[in-house]
Amino acid sequence: MNDKSITPWVTFAGCVLVIVVLYWAQTVLVPIALAMLLTFVLTPAVTWLQKWVGRIPAVLGIVLLVFTLLALAGWGLSRQLDHLAQDLPRYRVNILQKIADVRIAGKGGSVEKLQATIDDIRTDLGRVEAATGAKRTVVMTSEQVPGSSGFAWLTPLLGPLGTAGLVLVLVIFMLLERRDLRDRLIGLFGHGQLAITTKAFDEAGTRVSRQLLMQSLVNLIYGVAAGAGLYLLGVPYALVWASLGAALRFIPYLGPVLGAGAPILISLAALQGWTGPLAVMALFLVLELFTNLVLETVLYAGAAGVSQVALLISVAFWTWLWGPLGLLMATPLTVCLVVLGKHVPGLEMVGMLMADTPALAPEYGYYQRLLARDQGEAADLIERYVAAQPPRSVYDALLLPALNYAERDRLQERLSSEEETAVIDATRELIADAAQAVRRLEPEVPVAASPIRVLGCAINGVADELALVMLGHAVDDLPIAVEILGERIQAADLIAHVRAGGFSIVCLADLPPSAPSKTRYLVKRLHASLPDLRIIVGRWAPAELADESTQLLRDSGATLVTTSLIETRAYLAGLVDV
Repeated sequence: MNDKSITPWVTFAGCVLVIVVLYWAQTVLVPIALAMLLTFVLTPAVTWLQKWVGRIPAVLGIVLLVFTLLALAGWGLSRQLDHLAQDLPRYRVNILQKIADVRIAGKGGSVEKLQATIDDIRTDLGRVEAATGAKRTVVMTSEQVPGSSGFAWLTPLLGPLGTAGLVLVLVIFMLLERRDLRDRLIGLFGHGQLAITTKAFDEAGTRVSRQLLMQSLVNLIYGVAAGAGLYLLGVPYALVWASLGAALRFIPYLGPVLGAGAPILISLAALQGWTGPLAVMALFLVLELFTNLVLETVLYAGAAGVSQVALLISVAFWTWLWGPLGLLMATPLTVCLVVLGKHVPGLEMVGMLMADTPALAPEYGYYQRLLARDQGEAADLIERYVAAQPPRSVYDALLLPALNYAERDRLQERLSSEEETAVIDATRELIADAAQAVRRLEPEVPVAASPIRVLGCAINGVADELALVMLGHAVDDLPIAVEILGERIQAADLIAHVRAGGFSIVCLADLPPSAPSKTRYLVKRLHASLPDLRIIVGRWAPAELADESTQLLRDSGATLVTTSLIETRAYLAGLVDV
């Protein structure tokens, strides 16, 4: 077994080991991760305040202020929930009335049939138990340890209080020694990675801070609107539900559902009739649509830089790994992973899979659609490109590169000749779609009575001919007429055709990656026979396939060697002005 076959298994084993360590050491790692995220968030405020009071007072002041506000908010919310629990018995009449309404509505329907089935099952189970003997009831009693009852309530709080205390201490020391920690991490990765480490830290801090800031702003607006609406509708403890809804929105996906579900249930218990609860449901439906379609689009879109599918998978993973705290930290942790994938060599796959940037460049995405024989989506890509970019650049950006890539893949035996022909045929049809999309934004100007005539000659066949068709569309708003010689032609016949037609400009289309040897020969013959003829050579291709040097073609007599249709159009437009 060679090294190449072993490497994937080593990588897989390493990933499994990392997950096992994350799960096994979550008691220590969860507070550290939470403290690091809070450090990212609080660093800008500490940096601003320490200019006035110094670093230690700034750190202690900001941290104590934030944790005090969180503690007060938690205490106030728990008190309000206690009052709510005491008020629930008052809503017993409303609850019973709504249950009766539901039973009346379901009488004779599927609900009643389901209830009857459940009753029958209970009856059958009772008969079985009676036949097998009476059930024996076992009463479990526990002996209370003297002196421990007074502190029994404290036991469930020890874990959360210990975690909160550890996070508090870690945040203070991370903020106090953040420069030393940064320098140590840089030393760990090596001085050769100084630029990469610095960029990664800066971008992670900026993205996490921006994501949390924008999310906090969205949640604040949501909470204010929800609180005002619930107050006007008469829902008790509207401030509690507004605060809880705003806080729960920090939890992806599940948080908004819980934040809306609690006040809806309370409205069912507290408000008489069905009009009030239905109005509360409508309120949260409108708020959710407004938040998702307006607020998050304007304020929050792209703040995290993570695709929605990747975020959903990440939420499921971190929740499975670390429970509720993992659910809360899933988005910031995923943002940090995306930043690492962008800057750390070897983790590019993480960034490609999880970032919200397009995985394929537009020209590759278009070419991939042609390879998949999905001509409809390729046409959609053309429409979107024309709407967002300079319309006439679509030929250089999407259509021409597909012809270049198809020829390259055929020469490298990645495509068969039939598959290359399929790409060319699809391109032939899509050229017309692209031209129509361009004309909708840039209407075609009527050609002048005596336009400049350009003779286009395809050197190597159909792909070069289609490139000349694109050139004709690219200059259709100029007084320029492109006449195309579709068939391959010998040098003597081409010279005779130029003389007979009285052409002063010839454009030879020869798309890379084919070698330009035949083109150089034609250029030499044309220049020797017609010295005044302007000879344009179109070596149109994306940057990775473009010629490294065009000097040989110019030495052969070419007036201009261009690598894009836009460049050719600019040259011809200059001749019109002359």
